[in-house]
Amino acid sequence: METIKKRIYLKLLSPEDVTLAYQQWMQDEEVIRFLESRWTVYGFEELKNYAKLVNEDPNAFLFGIYLIESHRQIGNIKIGGIHPLHRYGDIGLLIGEKALRGKGFGTEAIRVATRYAFEELNLNKVIAGLYANNVGSYKGFMKAGYREVGRLKDHRFCKGEYVDEILVEKLRD
Repeated sequence: METIKKRIYLKLLSPEDVTLAYQQWMQDEEVIRFLESRWTVYGFEELKNYAKLVNEDPNAFLFGIYLIESHRQIGNIKIGGIHPLHRYGDIGLLIGEKALRGKGFGTEAIRVATRYAFEELNLNKVIAGLYANNVGSYKGFMKAGYREVGRLKDHRFCKGEYVDEILVEKLRD
């Protein structure tokens, strides 16, 4: 299923959709500096296997973020950790194309994925945890209508120091 918004659309990412560009993002320290996956080295086959495993998980959805104009993938967004009884899930985002960061694509992807979570998956709430020094993601979630609900002090280790994890959420309207 494809979900289309203004400049981007989301498409469920299959193993066949994994590209060399995606692999390069996952090997670029600047791109993955706020991802927990930064501790793992991903080759092409590992990324294809990851997409396969997520596709087999009924409580997770991995989407590629594509530009409508060129159909070029610029990142990924995942809705995972879905709890069917309590109807919540978490969202994680990666804009891999560095030249397109800070241009609102992340905010747009968050909005589209959140709408999908509410309308298609019938979730009541979507949550995310962000490194406090990940200012771009924080701004993106705030612009997408999320609100900060808490902080875990010195919860994440990043570049030789501990930083807070900021918890954000959006409830179904």
